[in-house]
Amino acid sequence: MTRASDRAQKLGRLREIVAARAARGLLLTSAESLAWLFDGARVSVPLGGPAVLAASVDAGGSIVVHAPANEADRLRDEELGGEVEIRTLPWFEPLPDAADGWLAEADIAAELRAARASLLPAELDRYRALGAEVAALTTAVLASTGPEHTERGVAAELAARLIAAGAEPVVLLVAGEARAGVPHPLPTSARLGARAMAVVGARRDGLIVNLTRWVGAEAPDRAGEAALREVEADAFAATVPGRSLHDVLGDIARSYARHGFGADAWLRHHQGGPTGYLGRDPKATPASADRVVAGQAFAWNPWVPGFKLEDTVVVHADRMELLTADPRWPVVEVQGRPRPRTLGYGEEPS
Repeated sequence: MTRASDRAQKLGRLREIVAARAARGLLLTSAESLAWLFDGARVSVPLGGPAVLAASVDAGGSIVVHAPANEADRLRDEELGGEVEIRTLPWFEPLPDAADGWLAEADIAAELRAARASLLPAELDRYRALGAEVAALTTAVLASTGPEHTERGVAAELAARLIAAGAEPVVLLVAGEARAGVPHPLPTSARLGARAMAVVGARRDGLIVNLTRWVGAEAPDRAGEAALREVEADAFAATVPGRSLHDVLGDIARSYARHGFGADAWLRHHQGGPTGYLGRDPKATPASADRVVAGQAFAWNPWVPGFKLEDTVVVHADRMELLTADPRWPVVEVQGRPRPRTLGYGEEPS
């Protein structure tokens, strides 16, 4: 296994956390932090399950991996890369807790989020490749659907394409015409009908992209769809390095009201937030104190009954980069930015 690595820079960020806390080291135990440190390693066995290893990082930046004996060879040969010391334990024993003078993840959750936030060059390369591929396979699946297809059938085809691409389905939601107002439409046996939505969250190399697409007839309320696009554009404009997440969310909430949805419309569904090694890292709330940083990924998902928008972007110091774009998907321009429109049944992507 060979992956381009930013591990030296990541260890530098971890050493800063240890030094700031005057600790001997820290113990990483979460899937998101371990996948981040080890360049996108697959650190869980059940999809979405807990990590099967822990990693100690001391004040000097040395790493020791703790893993059950039955996982150690696979991790060494296929996932972790480089010369990493692995200390094994019997499969029936728990992974170690943080030793005295060492920091556990619960002690430093905010610092670790900040360490993960600004993506490094190798991470960005992997993320761009994933975003483009997931967008393209979503186009391929949805372009071949019709009103007679079922929600579960579409979800199954998306899942098959994602796994074939080396990605893991993290979220697969499909809503046919009858369920367009459901915020999180887990697939059912219902037929798509005149209009349908698909929501895809996919993980590869530890990183998660998120997107939403619509197929079929145009929305019955075109004005409402256009207004929600303005809310999304305002969310993009508000996401500026240095701003706090609660301030960005406040701008989004006011945008709903300004575009005719009512002052409480933003309360009916979460609005998304930073993404990367978690689907939302963290989900933006009125209490979120984290600040936007350059190089950070976001997936905002403005929603009102019958409409939803979502893509994965990276916020740079001077621009916003769209990761989940497929040039074949039809678009409309919103505040100078191309945004996906509904793809009609039978319409050939360009």
